[in-house]
Amino acid sequence: MSEDSREAFDHDPVAHAEARAGMTVGELAAEYGSAGFGAGALHEAVDIYAEMLGDGVTNFVGLAGAMVPAGMRRLVADLVRDGHVDALVTTGANLTHDTIEAIGGHHHHGEEPPEAERRAHDEQLREEGVDRIYDVYLPQEHFTAFESHLRSEVFPALAEEGTVSIQRLTEELGRANADTNVTEDIDAGPGIAAAAYEAGVPVYCPAVQDSVLGLQAWMYGQTSDFSLDALADMDRLTDQAYHAEEAGALVVGGGVPKNFVLQTMLVSPDAYDYAVQLTMDPPQTGGLSGATLDEARSWGKLERAARNVSVYADATITLPLLVAAARERVGE
Repeated sequence: MSEDSREAFDHDPVAHAEARAGMTVGELAAEYGSAGFGAGALHEAVDIYAEMLGDGVTNFVGLAGAMVPAGMRRLVADLVRDGHVDALVTTGANLTHDTIEAIGGHHHHGEEPPEAERRAHDEQLREEGVDRIYDVYLPQEHFTAFESHLRSEVFPALAEEGTVSIQRLTEELGRANADTNVTEDIDAGPGIAAAAYEAGVPVYCPAVQDSVLGLQAWMYGQTSDFSLDALADMDRLTDQAYHAEEAGALVVGGGVPKNFVLQTMLVSPDAYDYAVQLTMDPPQTGGLSGATLDEARSWGKLERAARNVSVYADATITLPLLVAAARERVGE
C-alpha cells in the first residue's frame, strides 16, 4: 500500500522525551508532548487548562476523592484564592478534612500494610482510636474537635435562619474556619472553604449527607430549627452556567461532584468550551466516574468544538503537575 492511499494514518513521528536536571515543570510537560499514552494526554491537559485560566472563562471545578487527606488542600485553596475557580463542587468528606486542618488537626503519614497483615493492623488502629485512609492516618479525637467547632461556631447562626441551602452551610463553614484559624493561631492555613468564603466563590456539596459533616448537620437539626434545602443550590449554579460567555470544567475524580459540574449545562443554552478530567476509573464499566468527556459531549454537556481530554492516572500526581505547568504557561 502506498503512503498516499492511507486515510487513517497521519505522519507524525513520536519523539522521545528528555528529562534533565534543572527543568521546570512546564518544560517537562512540554517534553510529554513528544510522547504518547498518558504523557501525551497530560501535555494536552496543560494546553487546555492554560487556556481555561485566561480572561473571560468561567471555571467550574469538581473535586472528589480524599484529596485533602492526601495533601492537595493548599493547592486547591491557592487556585480559589488566585481567582481560578468560579464554582467548586466537592464532597462533604473533603470539607470535613479541610475543616479539621483549619482548626488545628493534622493528617499523618501511615502505611498500607501487606494484605496478610491488614486486618490485624486495622484492628490495632481501631483500638488506638485512629482512622486509616489508605496510607494516611487520622486520630479520632480530631472528629470530636470538628463536632465542637460545628456546634459552637457554625450551626447556631444557621439555625437562626431556619432552612438554608447547602451552599449557605459551606459559606458559614468557611467563615468559621477562617475566624478560628486566626483566633487560635493555627500553623496550617485556613484552607479551601475559608479561601472560598473570602473570595466569594460558592462551594457546592450536593451529597453532603454522605459525610461526617452531613451526619453532624442532621443531628443538630434534630434539636433545632436548622435544616438543609437540597435543591436550593440549583438556582445559583445554573445561573452561573447560563450566563457564562465561555465555560471550563476541571474534574478531579468522579462521583457526584463530576456529574453535578457537568449536568448543569443540560439546562443552559450553551455547554462547556473546555474540559479536563483527571481520573483512574475506566470507561468500560459504564460508570460515570470513568466516563470519557467525549461521552459527555453526546449528552450536550460539551460544545461540539470543545477542547477536552481525560488523563487516566492518580490525581495526586497529575493535579500538581497540571496546575504548576499551566500556571507557568500563563506567567504565575
